[in-house]
Amino acid sequence: MTDNQRPRGEQQAALWSGSGAQGWVASQALLDQVYGPFDDVLVDAALSRGPRAVLDVGCGTGSTTVAVARRLGASGSATGVDVAPPMIEAARARAEREGVEVCFVVGDAQEHPFERERYDALVSRFGVMFFDDPVRAFENLRRGAKAGATLSCVAWRSEADNPFMTAAERAAAPLLPDLPPRRPDGPGQFAFADPDRVRQILVEGGWSAVDLRPLDVPCAMPEPALTGYLTRLGPVGRRLQHADDELRARVLAAVRPAFDPYVDDGGFVRFTAACWLVTARA
Repeated sequence: MTDNQRPRGEQQAALWSGSGAQGWVASQALLDQVYGPFDDVLVDAALSRGPRAVLDVGCGTGSTTVAVARRLGASGSATGVDVAPPMIEAARARAEREGVEVCFVVGDAQEHPFERERYDALVSRFGVMFFDDPVRAFENLRRGAKAGATLSCVAWRSEADNPFMTAAERAAAPLLPDLPPRRPDGPGQFAFADPDRVRQILVEGGWSAVDLRPLDVPCAMPEPALTGYLTRLGPVGRRLQHADDELRARVLAAVRPAFDPYVDDGGFVRFTAACWLVTARA
């Protein structure tokens, strides 16, 4: 059975346990720098009502979970859940390295048997767009939430709003015709682009007071880091992890100029992450 023949949920688990996770773990320091501003947004949103137990959904390598735990201190607990064992391993190493007490769990948040009514705040930084059945996933998360618990998620808006995110694919298309197509109905990066669809998913999943606020965050990385970003992350980066040196060099030569408009005079790559801050109440 090829990856494309697997059920969508199995495809996502395979992706984030394989090349997807490898790229994120290898790029952990860079991604902390680029997406660090989102942690501040989520920590402020999640802790505004003084929660005692916080769940980070799709926690990846644990940046947001650790930020929440650090702010909570001894007054509460933070748990991160992710389907990718390599990411959880990196998250546990991060927490140990930074001396922060956090619980990390390998599991699919769509299916994981969370303790009922355990959490009074749930957060997610780009972790809720990949569910095979998002309504079922948010129903499961709702069972783990106390009555009145808050949900605060950051998710990408549309592909059109985020040209930086797809520039590599457009430039590489002639050389990599087998790149998987983007699916606006998910699962995938832009699965939460349509605000009406997001509201429907959350309401059907048992959440109320659903609100989506546009969130535009300036992001930056040093220009020398762009090569690693392009060859490790996103559909092009995942494809290049399995390419030979000749193809990798050809693709990089074709793709790199597409990012020249994003490089400033100071040698930084700058772009705006066009997202939603999604909030709801259990």
